[in-house]
Amino acid sequence: MDKPVFTVGERVEKLCVVCNEVRGHVVVSITKRGQISRVSCPKCGQRSAYKSGVAADAAASRSAAKAGAPYDRTRTYRAGQSMMHPTFGLGEVTKVIEPGKIDVLFADRMRRLIHSLPAAE
Repeated sequence: MDKPVFTVGERVEKLCVVCNEVRGHVVVSITKRGQISRVSCPKCGQRSAYKSGVAADAAASRSAAKAGAPYDRTRTYRAGQSMMHPTFGLGEVTKVIEPGKIDVLFADRMRRLIHSLPAAE
């Protein structure tokens, strides 16, 4: 059975030792065979080695099972919050850019979304 081949920029679940949370990490380097060698935490920026085949613990399975609240552009978000976007799926807010804009890491890539818009009357 072949091992899956990864690309730089993909998202994988890993325990961040700095944040002490299981969260999606961005693949920053791979081996010649397409296996992950280093990942980066989108919240704290810590780069660390990635070991494939490490069994996921109970916290990892709870984290993966817990879906975020539905995305709402009138809601105000903060870094670290999870959301469920109707088009892009499950994502995690990595940074509040300026009033009204956030960066969200989805399974396929990082996307910039709007938030904190006044409700239409």
